[in-house]
Amino acid sequence: MTGQTPLPAGELGKLRWRCRRGMKELDILLARYVDERFCNASSLEQDAFRRLLDTQDTVLYAYCLGSERPPREFASLIERITAR
Repeated sequence: MTGQTPLPAGELGKLRWRCRRGMKELDILLARYVDERFCNASSLEQDAFRRLLDTQDTVLYAYCLGSERPPREFASLIERITAR
């Protein structure tokens, strides 16, 4: 068992909306993660992603570029978001 829980109706759309950041690079990375990986992620990872979306854009961008080290709770998630 992976710890997945079913998403409430409309949650994916709300997450996609929260992924719209004003920086095209972040928009692409975050939306791709939601579309390709979020539904199959564990509930712990899903919760971490929701918390990550509360991060300021410039900080989140620095995490994704690798110019700033993310907190431990987000490190592996950032790796999955930026992996292709």
